[in-house]
Amino acid sequence: MQTLDTELPTRQLGKTDMTITRVGLGAWAIGGPDWAVGWGPQDDDASVSAIRHAVERGVNWIDTAAIYGLGHSEEVVARAVRDIPADRKPYIFTKCGQVWDPQDRNSKFRIGRRDSIRAECEASLRRLGVDVIDLFQMHWPAEDGSEIEEYWQALLDLKAEGKVRAIGLSNHDAVLCERAERLGHVDTLQPGLSAIHRGAAEQVLPWCAAHETGVIVYSPMQSGLLTGRFNAERVAALPSSDWRSRHPDFTGEAFARNLAVVGAMVPVAERHGTSIGAVAIAWTLAWPAVSGAIVGARSPEQVDGWIAAAQLTLDEDDLRRIGDAIIASGAGEGPAYPG
Repeated sequence: MQTLDTELPTRQLGKTDMTITRVGLGAWAIGGPDWAVGWGPQDDDASVSAIRHAVERGVNWIDTAAIYGLGHSEEVVARAVRDIPADRKPYIFTKCGQVWDPQDRNSKFRIGRRDSIRAECEASLRRLGVDVIDLFQMHWPAEDGSEIEEYWQALLDLKAEGKVRAIGLSNHDAVLCERAERLGHVDTLQPGLSAIHRGAAEQVLPWCAAHETGVIVYSPMQSGLLTGRFNAERVAALPSSDWRSRHPDFTGEAFARNLAVVGAMVPVAERHGTSIGAVAIAWTLAWPAVSGAIVGARSPEQVDGWIAAAQLTLDEDDLRRIGDAIIASGAGEGPAYPG
């Protein structure tokens, strides 16, 4: 088993042999602009610095995907970890099932064919510069007519062959997880979860807890909304190449309701002497089924802004304050109180 000299708390990832820090670095934004769901311009050197800084601070896993920047994120991750000593190298998790037309950078197709999954695995191994992928996840349910049994069996085969260490599903509901589980254990699930979008807590998290499936949640700060740094002026200044500039969470009445949740997190952050973003992340970690949270960073400074979440535990009063604000504001959907 890989071990790292880290002072951050860790938790076993489901039934795998991996023990992960409660926060991991998300590499979506470092894919850069000029693709369907880019985050605007991003300097690769800053991305490399962010990754290395996160590892220096004790983070022991990185989550990326082939589709992020159309392979670019995986290449940047490879560059960042290449010279990290073997005993400190982080686990690398990536995702498959979304492919693109090289002639159209805005294309994105959810494909589940067995041959496509295998080809994607080989391409990710090459871009990442590794012999084995620590966690290989199906990014979304396929839309090409492939049933989950086909692509899950492809992942099971890759695991049996030693190409990947563990396999998981991302953005799949409990019904699909159950169908996959009949073929072979679902090692992990990656759902979105934040104090705004809480739908995963209704059925998916209970399913994972019952099946000892590890859970790594994404967007715990809801793509920056739950950091205390967003207002109408900042949203208006987002470049058109940033997907958030056109997302409903960042506009109209929904935006106002979301900011009300942020307001409830301010006194909690002050009481703990930490950032609002760290409180938002810790809120997701308060759900017992959650193994860890994926948190994006585009610079070392952004890592420093949320790293405290790895050691932050919210008490009942904190959770009640935030939950009450969620209910009063009508923000998002799903259960408001972790449990």
